Amino acid sequence: MTEVVLGIDIGGTNTKFGFVDADGNCYESGSMPTNANEDVSAFLPRLFENVDLAIKKSGDSIKLRGIGIGVPNGNYFKGTVERPPNLKWGTVVNLSALIKKHYNIPVALTNDANAAALGEMKYGAAKGMKDFIVITLGTGLGSGIVVNGNLVYGADGFAGEIGHTLVNVNGRWCGCGRRGCLETYVSATGIKRTVYKLLADYTESSELHNYSFNELTAEMITEAGLRGDKIALEAFEYTARILGMKLADTVAHTSPEAIILFGGLVNANELIFTPTLYHMEKNMLAIYKNKVKLLPSKLMNKNAAVLGASALIWKEIEDKGL
Repeated sequence: MTEVVLGIDIGGTNTKFGFVDADGNCYESGSMPTNANEDVSAFLPRLFENVDLAIKKSGDSIKLRGIGIGVPNGNYFKGTVERPPNLKWGTVVNLSALIKKHYNIPVALTNDANAAALGEMKYGAAKGMKDFIVITLGTGLGSGIVVNGNLVYGADGFAGEIGHTLVNVNGRWCGCGRRGCLETYVSATGIKRTVYKLLADYTESSELHNYSFNELTAEMITEAGLRGDKIALEAFEYTARILGMKLADTVAHTSPEAIILFGGLVNANELIFTPTLYHMEKNMLAIYKNKVKLLPSKLMNKNAAVLGASALIWKEIEDKGL
């Protein structure tokens, strides 16, 4: 019988889960629509049904030790989900307590970017590191900060929101209600906004003229850039310049060994890495120069969200002897 934990990733569109052993091997896994407009009281019975079916399918081959959950606005200290974006769950839901009531085993939750950082530390590019930062470049920009082998949660459980540090106080409107947040410039959505500004400002020919804003994706911009499209290349340079500058600031806070990039924009490879590293080093305080590695995630082609959530509960089990 193999000891496993259940990793659950709750997104605005889909919820994924899988049974993962301490070495990162994933056994039974599955997914279901989150149905973001339904209440948590309707979501949980569907989740339990899917998980119980997977447990039954596994028979006696696995022993479930605990459950780790990655969820937007997850509060590690309280086990709560608080004002989650894209989920109609209300103000505060004690998700850990509700799930533990059904399974009666250890449960831990955190936000998805923190889970990604733990996944990199246990299974990925940060294996063996104690001080590093993971930046997730998706629809927005998430971040998980690890210091001396532990995630930084802060006093209230919500520390480490690098995506909501300011680039320009009079800049682009952000979904959080403020202007100029980093994620409005550096994210899949941010680079789309940059492309459309460049298309308006320049007369350069570009294949990106052929798409409306809603049709355009970060993947299309990446592909155009790899083909040498000048607008796409300028968009990556602009994005990397802002990201590199903010990473230089971030280094001054924790002096990490490495910064690891995860998410769709990472597929642009050198289009994002080379200029980001250049601008990070250019803006870095002298005592930090040439010390911090900028690395791609090693979980990109794996079920990273589930692995991250599983790493959270494995860490709880190992640290607290659960």
